[in-house]
Amino acid sequence: MRQVVLDTETTGLAADQGHRIIEIGCLEIVARRLTGRTLHVYLNPEREVDEAATEVHGMTWDDLRDKPRFAEVADRLLAFVDGAQVLIHNAAFDLSFLDAELARVGGGRFRASCASVLDTLLMARELHPGKRNSLDALCDRYGVSNAQRTLHGALLDSELLAEVYLAMTRGQDSFAMALDDQPSGRSDAQQLHWPPKGLRVVAPSALEVSDHQAALAAIEKDRRKPSLWGISSPA
Repeated sequence: MRQVVLDTETTGLAADQGHRIIEIGCLEIVARRLTGRTLHVYLNPEREVDEAATEVHGMTWDDLRDKPRFAEVADRLLAFVDGAQVLIHNAAFDLSFLDAELARVGGGRFRASCASVLDTLLMARELHPGKRNSLDALCDRYGVSNAQRTLHGALLDSELLAEVYLAMTRGQDSFAMALDDQPSGRSDAQQLHWPPKGLRVVAPSALEVSDHQAALAAIEKDRRKPSLWGISSPA
């Protein structure tokens, strides 16, 4: 799967009040590996930057007057995300600005230019209900160093979000990857057969089952919903 992590910085908080994008940072992930491909641009917003926004990212209009306008980079951005799942933290915010910028140049909605959009903030809230799920909080939770993040920056924040996302989802693709590694040339029925021939299946002991159920009970209590991966006691 091809994924693109995306972040923006803006002149203010509300696209519907005429605020504009001043920076876009994107990086590519393929098969859960960073490829090194990035897209990073600063933009002339054609308006003043709110003081509160400058305190977040450190940029003023004077810093950006010589930068390209969104219309000049729109095609590069859309080509970069074409066919990819785009990962955004608090996607509603960035999408409102991207849609507004695209509307100014006669384009469609941003979602139409990529395969899908995944909001990592919503994902984090599902995984950690009732806890802080800002990017900084997630960096602390998953051991991702953000010591260099004295100010927000679109590419830096994309790099941090990529590490956080990979940590949040570590292990969930291992089963699919194992199946992908099976030799080709077999029928669908053979490929779907489980367990594979020669695989030794060891049933858990009664003590292991008890420990597992206790762990699930603790998770259910924390999340306030039933777990989906219970196991039956061995015969």
